[in-house]
Amino acid sequence: MAIVLGDNQYGKAENRLVVVSRDGAVHRIKDLTVSTSLRGDLADTHLTGDNSKVLATDTQKNTVHAFAKQAPVGEIEDFALRLGRHFVSSQEAITGARVLVDEHSWERIEDHDHAFVSGSAEKRTTAVTVDGDRAWVVSGLRDLVVLKSTGSEFHGFPRDEYTTLRETDDRVLATSVTARWRYRGGDVDWAGAHAAIRRLLLTTFAGRHSLSLQQTLYAMGEAVLLARPEVAEVRLSMPNKHHFAVDLSPFGLANDNEVFHAADRPYGLIEGSVLRDDAEDPGLAWHTLPTF
Repeated sequence: MAIVLGDNQYGKAENRLVVVSRDGAVHRIKDLTVSTSLRGDLADTHLTGDNSKVLATDTQKNTVHAFAKQAPVGEIEDFALRLGRHFVSSQEAITGARVLVDEHSWERIEDHDHAFVSGSAEKRTTAVTVDGDRAWVVSGLRDLVVLKSTGSEFHGFPRDEYTTLRETDDRVLATSVTARWRYRGGDVDWAGAHAAIRRLLLTTFAGRHSLSLQQTLYAMGEAVLLARPEVAEVRLSMPNKHHFAVDLSPFGLANDNEVFHAADRPYGLIEGSVLRDDAEDPGLAWHTLPTF
């Protein structure tokens, strides 16, 4: 029997970076969490402790900071591509890089030039993979919390001796959307595409009558692919944020779908991918990303 080293990578995770653009009186903020990881000819450090090919994770962190100063951060996809290509081209032993970026939102306080309030928990995301001269971009969002107070049903499911859930033709449907979409190429208006895809996800969730959260998930992914030719595939993870009608009968009160208990756990977790039947092979696009 032989024991060998398998796939491996290393990097600097969750580097918090805030960049203030001070061009004129009106300031702008970029608030990012950046994680870098590198792959390549790294067997020696694992097997013998020889670190001669290991670009220190502290150096990776410093590179993120320096790149944020040397040129405008711009769109997170472009920033991640610049970092990934730099690591691969500047280190002989490094053949691949993965750069993950979350962008945290800030809003101006009453249009003030330099005062901000933190926005919602929603984050814009990107995952860029560079391997040699190839690059893949998977962008998305997470923690997009949505709710519709009607227009959702759930019935017709199997019943056995352990089933207690009641069927319903009018329920609250709520979820926290994590959506990732794989771009077909790199010539994309990143900000415009993100805004348009986010809008499609929201309008489909709101406007499509739902017989199950699974049906809603598919409809959201389908809407993106029908409208956005630059996207090859959409993956969605949507926990069902259950809202249970409270029994008010002990108090002599009727509850006509008005008062609910919002349960945070346990929850149903609905996940799925929607893709073009002629979508090109994803290559390393989803490498190390959470999947199902």
